[in-house]
Amino acid sequence: MRVTHVITRLIVGGAQENTIASVLGLRARPELQVDLLAGPTTGAEGSLQAVVEQAGCLTLVPELIRAVRPWTDWLAYRRLANHFRATRPDIVHTHSGKAGILGRLAAHQAGVPIIIHSIHGPSFGPFQGPAANLIFTGAERVAGRVTDHFVVVAEAMARQYLAAGIGQPEHYTRIFSGFELTPFLGAQRDPELARSLGLKAGDFVIGKIARLFELKGHEDVFALAPELVRRVPQAKFLFVGDGPWRPRFEQMAREAGWADRFIFAGLVPPGEVGRYVGLMDCLVHLSRREGLPRALPQAMAAGKPVVAYDCDGAGEVCREGETGFLIPLGDSATVMTRLTELAAKPELRSQLGATGRAFVRERFSIQRLVDDQHALYLRLTAARNGLARGSNPDSPSRPH
Repeated sequence: MRVTHVITRLIVGGAQENTIASVLGLRARPELQVDLLAGPTTGAEGSLQAVVEQAGCLTLVPELIRAVRPWTDWLAYRRLANHFRATRPDIVHTHSGKAGILGRLAAHQAGVPIIIHSIHGPSFGPFQGPAANLIFTGAERVAGRVTDHFVVVAEAMARQYLAAGIGQPEHYTRIFSGFELTPFLGAQRDPELARSLGLKAGDFVIGKIARLFELKGHEDVFALAPELVRRVPQAKFLFVGDGPWRPRFEQMAREAGWADRFIFAGLVPPGEVGRYVGLMDCLVHLSRREGLPRALPQAMAAGKPVVAYDCDGAGEVCREGETGFLIPLGDSATVMTRLTELAAKPELRSQLGATGRAFVRERFSIQRLVDDQHALYLRLTAARNGLARGSNPDSPSRPH
């Protein structure tokens, strides 16, 4: 069985790490031939391209870029369709917005038997305006008509797409986005790393792992910081990640006189993130647009309680009073109350952290991610072969 994955770019991010883990894990199955198509990786988010280049399974598509450019998009579509005709994959599995639209349409044009799309995060929703929502929803509906199955990292994504008229419930399967658990399960406070970041014994470290950009909730942290610091004088904020808004946030910290309270770790290689989580007392995630934020299970694997807005799939891992606290979107006052409570109650942090670690250990290993995807491929292939044998040759298998 030949499987081709397609993603727009290989920046450092949850969708990209998920895709690479899937490709490399599936390539270890002797009955599978697996490769990856991706556009050029640019920007301050860093690159994971070298990981798949070393495995010898990456084909770059120069025209596959994130920005909407009709002529370039047409060239990318044509190149993808030609590639699929030449290599004849049994399954094309797409990821991310641009690659998801162009890749699925090109696979359909090339006659690929099975087309799967992973929804790592919503491409439409209340985080953007009506015009953009109309365009993206329309594009997803068009691509959805040629999609055999959707993989979602959270049930919230399935509900959102079904509400938009894309597919039927039986066309969706949730597969949690697995990651390498060992660095997080064994995460400890590294005194040398703490000193290099200006963290001292006794600091209450509130971590945030996210791209430094809009909709990720960093502004909400800055907004609640004055009152939180009054209540918890030992509070410090550790931001892990980089992005185009970093200069803005660094300026906000300087203007508030808190350059020593807001620590910008910058872009951290995925294999090193666990060291930084080991320094945190809790993790706060106030994003307004996610599928299922990888930062939450990462922190939970390290035994850290999480405080998150109830956005998209966050509630499927941040369980109120069990693994952390799930807060109504935008309710920064309750976020502050919960952070104050966690600072005052180390035993509560330990209790929530232990429950979270057990939850993630069972559900978020790379092995389970690969096993679940492989099982889905086999199930869809068996269903397709059964249809081909003539149970009802006029019945379409794709959602409408």
